[in-house]
Amino acid sequence: METYLLIASRDPFTARDMDGVYDLAASLAARGHPVTVFLVQNGVLAARRIPAAEPLTRLARSGIAVLAEEFSLRERGIATDRLATGIRTADLGYVVDALADGARVLWN
Repeated sequence: METYLLIASRDPFTARDMDGVYDLAASLAARGHPVTVFLVQNGVLAARRIPAAEPLTRLARSGIAVLAEEFSLRERGIATDRLATGIRTADLGYVVDALADGARVLWN
């Protein structure tokens, strides 16, 4: 079974294609693949405890790992206690480890 890492770096409020990334994550997980959505750069804006975070919290509830990169959060002044339910933090080393382990990666 292939492992997938979907890196979301775009602001979901201006890049309307982020729903497609979230749908792809759900579809891959439904087929039994381990999936992680890794939010980085402006992608972390959707990780805040706001109504727009619902697609990410839905993914997390379904068993998909949703991670927000720590540096990107700090750079944007987003405290970790303000993250939506189910979203955890990770450092960029997570991506390096996933690549080394052979994960299939899609960066958007």
